[in-house]
Amino acid sequence: MKTVSHLSSIVHEQADRYGSREALIFRSFGSLKWKSVSWKQFSMRVKQVSNAMLNIGLKPQDNIAVFAQNCIQYLYTDFGAYGIRVASIPFYATSSEQQIQFMINDAQVRFLFVGEQEQYDKAQKIFSLCPTLERIIIFDPSVRMSTHDPNSLYFEDFIRLGENLPRQSEVEELYRQANDDDICNILYTSGTTGASKGVILTYGQYRAAHTANLKCVPITDKDRVITFLPLTHIFERGWCYLCLYAGARIILNTYPREIQQSMRETHPTCMSSVPRFWEKLYVGVKDKIDNSSAMQQKIFRHALAVGRKYNIEYLSHGRRPPIGLTLEYKTLNKSILSLVRKQIGLENPNFFPTAGATVSPEVEEFVHSIGLSMIVGYGLTESLATVSCDHKGKPFTVGSVGRPIEGIEIKIGENDEILLKGPTITRGYYKRDDANAAAFDADGFFHTGDAGYMKDGELFLKERIKDLFKTSNGKYIAPQALEAMLLVDKYIDQVNIVAEERKFVSALIVPDFHLLEEYAADNGMNFESNEEMCADPRIEKMVMDRIDTLQQSLAHYEKVKRITLMPKPFSMENGELTNTLKLKRSVVNKNYKEIIDKMYEE
Repeated sequence: MKTVSHLSSIVHEQADRYGSREALIFRSFGSLKWKSVSWKQFSMRVKQVSNAMLNIGLKPQDNIAVFAQNCIQYLYTDFGAYGIRVASIPFYATSSEQQIQFMINDAQVRFLFVGEQEQYDKAQKIFSLCPTLERIIIFDPSVRMSTHDPNSLYFEDFIRLGENLPRQSEVEELYRQANDDDICNILYTSGTTGASKGVILTYGQYRAAHTANLKCVPITDKDRVITFLPLTHIFERGWCYLCLYAGARIILNTYPREIQQSMRETHPTCMSSVPRFWEKLYVGVKDKIDNSSAMQQKIFRHALAVGRKYNIEYLSHGRRPPIGLTLEYKTLNKSILSLVRKQIGLENPNFFPTAGATVSPEVEEFVHSIGLSMIVGYGLTESLATVSCDHKGKPFTVGSVGRPIEGIEIKIGENDEILLKGPTITRGYYKRDDANAAAFDADGFFHTGDAGYMKDGELFLKERIKDLFKTSNGKYIAPQALEAMLLVDKYIDQVNIVAEERKFVSALIVPDFHLLEEYAADNGMNFESNEEMCADPRIEKMVMDRIDTLQQSLAHYEKVKRITLMPKPFSMENGELTNTLKLKRSVVNKNYKEIIDKMYEE
């Protein structure tokens, strides 16, 4: 049953409905064993957290922060805070000391909940630099606390402060006071184009978003939903809460690198993700096909072709497939395509929301062709995730980002900028009047910075307006679309397109070193290091030839003319990636200016 009530009470209402039924599936820190808690246990733990928070002095609309990877304690803390009208501020588990210091001081955080040793160590180092910070509360009981730290305690000890629900009558009074205008979260943007800003997210935004999304995505209490993105990411956060509303089981995957193994072990039916996940899957399957026998290749490519015809040519256009095609698809789906899904742990797939970057049409078609329903969408932190998405059961166009959800008003402004208004849109940035004045116009529309257009009820993206590159010849280049095109090649792991005020388009390419080493060995080439391999003209020519194949459909001025293979990946440590692994172009271009300039030498 789908219930859209206030986030402060949703866990307890679902506990009344589902009782001892499994709610959360998780692994303890350092454990390989999956465990679960019921809705009733989930509700009790949340009540204990609410009581403990009152006992340490938290008051309505105070700010706490959570600096951790996905874990069961994260949800206990968030919903415990919501129960007493306290705002929770999520930090990425990979944030630096400087980043968390800025956010703690900007939001005047009183209590910081941390995950494992890495997060504790960073928090402890900056504690004295944060005047409002009173205590650090540690989720992982194996964390080694500093001997000179009187300000921290373990989550288990914190819970004991609320164990017997000593202040439950006050908690229940705060449930009654809960309203849609309260701040629920302040979510700091990753800052690809400047300083991080705290986006205000209210309970009313969540209620409106969940009401609208439940009308267009078929999540139910039969689903098993695994978390892949960090709960700090608004896409995962909004999606996870939506699934709780629907009564679905939530599988908490703590370590993103283990996601495929976790999927095989827990058999989810749904998962929100970013296009890169599906690009990696596409490359892996394609590589297996290429390395199989001629007969196996023929069988699988035929199955894919039938899957494409059935799911793309007919179903995506709202057309009923012919009976012959339907019977053939059902046979091949059961005998061939199901094997691909089984390998990644998706034996019983429902649907898979995907957003956060440009989805390559080639990858989108492939995912649908193997029998997985990818729901492509578009949104921002400022819109509480979804602006638009494919609506299950309605026609969709490969390449679009779906139809607007209920309540969203979209206007196309100057330079084709997408402007938004509606109950899911933020009321502004925390303590940033200057940014608010720039982001909202006189009519109350939020300026996204994304260019797009509407066609037949669907939204299509063009490019980030600030990211459009203008070559010295006056031609405009859309780097994100070009990067998405190149990332479907198995040898390419990261791409940075260069074109601004340049004579032609070039690219810094970080290869998949493991696959490149295999190629070199198969072709009688031996290298002592990544540097030597990336500098070899034969390797560069092979990658460039593959890029030329991928960009055949582009106009001459859009094509990558020169590349440099990079011996090391772009990294967060060097400031080249945000916490959501988006490229910071200005930093990459600055760090590798000499290499870039060399590509333009005559």
